[in-house]
Amino acid sequence: MVIAKKNPNTSRIRFAGALTKSRFTATVPWIFLIRVTSLKFREMLRFLTPTVAFLALFSILSSTPVLAWDDAGHKITTVIAWKSMTPTARARAVEILMAAPEDSMLSAFYSGDSRPEATRKLELFMIASTWPDMVRDRNFPTRYGKYHKSSWHYADTFWTEENGAFKSLGNVAGEGGLAVEKIIEFEKLLADPTAQKSDKAIALAWILHLVGDIHQPLHASARVTDLEPKGDQGGNLFLLTPRETPREKQMSLHWFIDSIVGRNIERGDACDSDYLFPIADAITKTYPMSMFRDQSSDGADKWQQESVSLTQREVFTPALIRFQTPTDEYRKQIFKMSEKRLAQAGYRMASLLNRALDGGK
Repeated sequence: MVIAKKNPNTSRIRFAGALTKSRFTATVPWIFLIRVTSLKFREMLRFLTPTVAFLALFSILSSTPVLAWDDAGHKITTVIAWKSMTPTARARAVEILMAAPEDSMLSAFYSGDSRPEATRKLELFMIASTWPDMVRDRNFPTRYGKYHKSSWHYADTFWTEENGAFKSLGNVAGEGGLAVEKIIEFEKLLADPTAQKSDKAIALAWILHLVGDIHQPLHASARVTDLEPKGDQGGNLFLLTPRETPREKQMSLHWFIDSIVGRNIERGDACDSDYLFPIADAITKTYPMSMFRDQSSDGADKWQQESVSLTQREVFTPALIRFQTPTDEYRKQIFKMSEKRLAQAGYRMASLLNRALDGGK
């Protein structure tokens, strides 16, 4: 396995709401932003109107999808889902996304270039999974005000450890997140024959994102300690850099796991298809759908409970030490855990969409 090289060109991006929820803080390698201006993307922009092209490019460059998982993780999950969906479900998903409200800017990500139509449809499906993070960008105030929903990205269980045992607590912070409820709500909306396609488009983009979110263990967890009496906000308050590290250079446990794919597999200057597709293929070979057949009927509440258990047993291990860089062994262990969660998220997403868009097939 090729290990990702450290990129010194990083910047700490603070999203709206970060002052009260540091869950929305992450260290973002700028190389990921620069990469979208590749020849393939510039070629795509030539087929859009000047206004739409500018908005599409500016939207990507000025917003950074870094919440559970980063854009690589979300896109890997959707690639796995796409390959497990029925042809009818795929076609209806694209049709729905193309009917998105204009102010959402979702349909602008369907390319009009000369590449095969199937490639462009998958690309739209992948990008849509990152849209709920894009809408945090305040440079588009209409879109931000209408579509940004900070509390939808997670569903926290507050817990602590006492005498070596894990203990669930009540909601000690007043806001535990709505990810589970929204996944259930949006699946029903997608299956509703009377619902407007424009409403379904927004629901679909959120499902593509939230199914991934809820499989990232720290999006289901709020660990309570003496240092974090109201919870650690999904590991955002648990820092892996020394105490004296300047704020703009700090790294949280949350971001460490969000970006675990790039920490283990070097991207270089590869485009999405060259980088993400082989990773998705490798993950599905290691974790084929047959491994999870008995979980096909599980719902979002069960996925959330799995994430809590993983946080307790595989994330917060004795090897994890506050204010210290994780060891290579820990990094590899978290990547192995994450590969399985990305596979589960993809298969479950496909099952959900097959039910909602193709009569349960």
